[in-house]
Amino acid sequence: MSQKPVLESAGLDGWIVRLFETIDEGNLPWLSALSKRCEQVFGDTLIDLVPSYTTLLVVFDPITLSSSEARAMICQILVDLEPDSGVQEGQVHELPTWYDISVGPDLPRVADHTGMAVTDVIEAHSQRTYRVFALGFAPGFAFKGLIDPRLECPRLDTPRKRVPAGSVALAGRQTAAYPTVTPGGWNLLGRTSARLFDRQREGFSLLRVGDQVRFVSVSRETFEREGGSSKPVELES
Repeated sequence: MSQKPVLESAGLDGWIVRLFETIDEGNLPWLSALSKRCEQVFGDTLIDLVPSYTTLLVVFDPITLSSSEARAMICQILVDLEPDSGVQEGQVHELPTWYDISVGPDLPRVADHTGMAVTDVIEAHSQRTYRVFALGFAPGFAFKGLIDPRLECPRLDTPRKRVPAGSVALAGRQTAAYPTVTPGGWNLLGRTSARLFDRQREGFSLLRVGDQVRFVSVSRETFEREGGSSKPVELES
């Protein structure tokens, strides 16, 4: 790790451990190692761990542990922290994705912003293998990166009120697929038939931090045959 970790208070029951300042796939082994060590050291006093691209939020039970005690425990963990080599072996997922303007209405916007043809946008997005950096925003929503630098595009100025489940999107250098119907301001490129969130599945989410993901371009027929909904994204007034 090239920089000294920084601890930031997150209230009476949490600390944010900032390990890095920039997004990089090499951050994952360190964040994974920190998560595992926190689980071991905090034990029953641990309430939650929320990883991001560069930080880990450690939430603890403030009734049994004071903020200063939790900070001291984290500092001790950081003294001899070593990267987790196992995180590099995350499961590989191929998500069948139908790229089409009817379900990916922002394809022209991304093409215009990047100066690429729509077909080139689709090819660039689908030919890359992405790493899951974090889960958040909504159950099963996996933040993945990093996308081809040519595809970098800002979020929409006004988020949509309803983004259909399975929508594949990008924003900045990140990409994701919406697991359920939620509001959202990312650029929609298409839709996957994969079931990303399932209450009957252990852990609910198909994807885990450290997993690798590829969006495999398929035809509408294949998409629908595998259970995908081809209902167009509703236009908002």
